Amino acid sequence: MKTSAFILAVLFASQLSPAWASQSEVTLLRTVPSVDLSRYVGTWYEIARLPNRFQKDCAQSTAKYSLREEGKIDVLNSCRKLSDGSLKEAHGLAEVVDRDTNSKLRVIFTPGLIRWLGIGWGNYWIIELEPEYKYVVVSEPGREYLWILSRTPVMEKSVYEGILERLKANGFDVSKLIHFSQ
Repeated sequence: MKTSAFILAVLFASQLSPAWASQSEVTLLRTVPSVDLSRYVGTWYEIARLPNRFQKDCAQSTAKYSLREEGKIDVLNSCRKLSDGSLKEAHGLAEVVDRDTNSKLRVIFTPGLIRWLGIGWGNYWIIELEPEYKYVVVSEPGREYLWILSRTPVMEKSVYEGILERLKANGFDVSKLIHFSQ
């Protein structure tokens, strides 16, 4: 029993320590003042992202969000594997953390039991949202993850370059972004 409690304590601590480090190392990342979730749900196409381990073999990525009755959001991420072109899907769940703005959420893609333990949740912060919900920029407090998403598979070059300028001003290394054409 002591071993199980110790393992749970280590897992819990491992989830918290990166959050503490990221807050002290960078300036506070600001989110948008308000998100209308009923307008936000639907399909988004990935235009660019920072490299991450869970999308290493992915291109033509999309995210489909569906609002549940209780206010949580079903997430379906899909992409084409670079290695063989097959479809890869990940089903997840998102929930709003900041109900005043709806711009800070957390998302999880692990099975139910692990969700119940509180392990595997990641921050999903909406840091830029076009007024007509044509594009969105999503990140998290440590700036380790970043996605530029659009309602259409292609984004105008001038719009994309404007986003990059604002991201640079906000402390992101945009030279690391992987840009995609859908």
